[in-house]
Amino acid sequence: MIGIESRDDAAVLKLDEEKALIQTIDFFTPMVDDPFIFGQIAATNALNDVYAMGGTPILALNVVCFPECADLQVLRSILDGGLSKVLEAGALLVGGHTVDDNEPKYGLAVSGLVHPQKIIANNGAQPGDLLFLTKPLGNGVIATSIKAEMASGEAYKEAIKWMSMLNREGSQAMIEVGVNAATDITGFGLMGHLYEMAWGSDVQVEVFAEQIPFMEGTLEYAGLGLIPGGAYNNRDYLKDKVEYAGDIDPLIRDLLFSPETAGGLLIAVAEKKAGELLRVMEKRGSFCNLLGRVRSEHFSPIRVHP
Repeated sequence: MIGIESRDDAAVLKLDEEKALIQTIDFFTPMVDDPFIFGQIAATNALNDVYAMGGTPILALNVVCFPECADLQVLRSILDGGLSKVLEAGALLVGGHTVDDNEPKYGLAVSGLVHPQKIIANNGAQPGDLLFLTKPLGNGVIATSIKAEMASGEAYKEAIKWMSMLNREGSQAMIEVGVNAATDITGFGLMGHLYEMAWGSDVQVEVFAEQIPFMEGTLEYAGLGLIPGGAYNNRDYLKDKVEYAGDIDPLIRDLLFSPETAGGLLIAVAEKKAGELLRVMEKRGSFCNLLGRVRSEHFSPIRVHP
């Protein structure tokens, strides 16, 4: 039902009239020193692909690269962290595969289920839809600051909280309300994933920079130059796909493209349902922030307003 054509979060295969299989995989290198927390973040990042499509994770497999000569207690802590998030998701961890590698890497291959008629893809946004985000941006900058040993304790704790938070509540709110499109914000940054939604839906969208939420310390550390290199790769790739309708702070411009890890859901919902979405999100204790809208049919560069 969904393959690589729409650049969506996962593949979807119809099994029968009541069930479709969601399949995804994601793994990466550590962004924090604590192995247990790293395991939690990496697992969350993979599990969230299923939630972005309105599905429920059911099975997970560990994907591990680890130095054969390193302390296996570190690996155990990574795996324990990942297992804790799989269990929180209500899924089963059923094994995995490990290879000897000089640099540790960890993640999950995840299978989920969704009703074939209730899939939330990234290419269904409609003119008039409002755009919402369920986590603030900035964990890429904070992770860079952590590696540089410059992050404050408060910024570290906030980033860890968001990166290790499953998008389950937000996903269930989307299902309850009925939204038109969704994706999660990860390595391509806000603009990269918004571009995929706009391009796939063949619509023109606008974003208001002053309404974009950022984690504590993000602007401060970005001002010190602690911006992931991937932000500039994303910006270069998207240079003809984003335009600025006014004077935007250069730091904000960079942060629009900054990679995120286990970021929030980017949701397109009909304006008449927006109030209900906010109420359901609040009831479920999920952050939900309005940041833009779908303007019209036919894709053209994303417009960013002050």
